[in-house]
Amino acid sequence: MSFRARLTLAVALAVAVAVAGASAITYVLVRGELRGEVDDALRERVSSVRLRVVNDPSGNPFLDLPPTRFGGAEGITQLVTSEGSAIQSPAARVELPVTERARLTAAGKRGSFFANATVAGTHLRVYTLPVDRPGLALQIARPLDEVDAALERIRGLLVLIAAAGIALAAGLGLVVSRAVLAPVQRLTRAAEDVTETRDLSRRIDDDGSDELARLASTFNTMLAALEDSARAQRQLVSDASHELRTPLTSLRTNIEVLSRDVALPAGEREQLLRDVTEQLGEMTALIAELVELARGDQAPVEPEDVRLDLVTADAIERTRRNRPGVSFSAELEESPIRGVPATIERAISNLLDNAAKWSPVGGEVEVTVRDGEVTVRDHGPGIDEEDLPFVFDRFYRATVARSMPGSGLGLAIVRQVAEAHGGAVSAEAAQGGGTRLRLRLRPEPLKS
Repeated sequence: MSFRARLTLAVALAVAVAVAGASAITYVLVRGELRGEVDDALRERVSSVRLRVVNDPSGNPFLDLPPTRFGGAEGITQLVTSEGSAIQSPAARVELPVTERARLTAAGKRGSFFANATVAGTHLRVYTLPVDRPGLALQIARPLDEVDAALERIRGLLVLIAAAGIALAAGLGLVVSRAVLAPVQRLTRAAEDVTETRDLSRRIDDDGSDELARLASTFNTMLAALEDSARAQRQLVSDASHELRTPLTSLRTNIEVLSRDVALPAGEREQLLRDVTEQLGEMTALIAELVELARGDQAPVEPEDVRLDLVTADAIERTRRNRPGVSFSAELEESPIRGVPATIERAISNLLDNAAKWSPVGGEVEVTVRDGEVTVRDHGPGIDEEDLPFVFDRFYRATVARSMPGSGLGLAIVRQVAEAHGGAVSAEAAQGGGTRLRLRLRPEPLKS
């Protein structure tokens, strides 16, 4: 069953329950009003009937009333004794059934009451009340034929009204469900179109502020994120192919020269071997950084408590061993954060490697950690003003950096790590020369 059919059925069922409940309440109220009129008439008859209890020759009481027509509007009247017997006028034709409750009323143990009874196929309303004479109660009955006929007509009308209301509700539910589900259908068609065409640029109308508009907006946001991801993947593959092409071409040329059976001077052969080794190292580093970038796009690892100052100290020691020609000065304040230690340490190591690479021999790299921020400042030639906005882009290398080893991915990894931790990175020219790079992460107290 389709969702539209289920929605229509649910609306019809809800209306059916509401109409049935309203019809039942209406019927009960009308029945109560009609029977109330009969009860009022019975009370008036009590005050208007002339009661005369006399003794027969045997000394037994009897009711002296004019004859009545059974089933007539004037009703039936009789006395009830506390022993449960009925006393009627000599002209009476029908005896009302005496109940235990009526007997208790005659005995003075219960008050007056109304009840329904059926005598000889006629539905009656019976009013029982005590009288002045001890041990007796009066019963007056009136037929309910007119009331029952009216209730039967009302019951039929209510059934017709309920059926019409349910049918109308089902029709309106179908119309409303079609209008309400129109955005869902558009969303479904858009999803099917994207699945079929792989066109992530498709968008749907998300005007409005209701839940369906929010769903459409979320769908558009998801498509935009997928489009950006696909574009980034294509760009990464394109850039990686371009960056790998040059070292692969050079490596192939050098290997072909070495593979020829041509006598080369020892110095040239050694130079070619060194070039091959360096090119292999560059390709290995490039592939490692590509893998690091790809891992960064995967689901994040569960963060934990991290001391940013301690992680930075470890990264400084490792970089100092790898870059013995550069000195490092550190000012590290205790800085607790939440994050993934391995990726944070990799980002800081990339900042330190970049600063060491641009520092002159014997130069100094200044490192500061404070309030969730790592600042690395070198005293190298600095970065040109026009290159500053792009230094964290993948594979971007300034003109002066293209002659130096590197893949152009180190600072891109830094930005990726920063964004994954809710932070940011920036680069600026330092006063007095060199470059200052800042890695900002959100500080958070360590859990006790």
